[in-house]
Amino acid sequence: MQKIVRLAAVCAVCLTLAGCLSSGLPTLGQVPNFTLTGEDGQPFRSSEQLANKVWVADFIFTTCHGPCPRMTAHMKRVQDATLDFADVELVSITIDPKNDTPEKLKEYAQRFGYDSEHWHFLTGSVEELNRIGNDTFHLAGVGEEHGTRFAVVDRKGRIRAYYEISDTQSIQQLVEDIKKLRKEVL
Repeated sequence: MQKIVRLAAVCAVCLTLAGCLSSGLPTLGQVPNFTLTGEDGQPFRSSEQLANKVWVADFIFTTCHGPCPRMTAHMKRVQDATLDFADVELVSITIDPKNDTPEKLKEYAQRFGYDSEHWHFLTGSVEELNRIGNDTFHLAGVGEEHGTRFAVVDRKGRIRAYYEISDTQSIQQLVEDIKKLRKEVL
């Protein structure tokens, strides 16, 4: 009888721990390594700067008079909610590399109060931006209309969820999911 009680206790502990190991979020795709140029004019290598981090991506352009300023303001809310998390990064990628030079991206980022340690504004070649925006995230291509969603990526470079910014609850849900992914072991 004691063996059954011990076995039941061990099983209960294992089930409790298993709940802590997984966030419950699905895997929606894998983000390949990429190299773009940051708002500081320096190369931004995802394999180095996003390795073992949870990160959020969106696609914007600085001359947008539509949803981009609202998206960037929402990303600022995410930044403020995660500022104490050294293992969380934010990435805003332009879909207008012709106009969005590193200098323009930096000016735009500063208008929104970005923290350059954790939030990066990136540009690059049309080919690389299309590979990332269209082929990987399925959110935006250069010179195209773009979606108004954020994507969260786990420590292994897997897209785990999308968040529509027009949904008033989505930013809070995103922050909660970031917290779950930070704890995820698998």
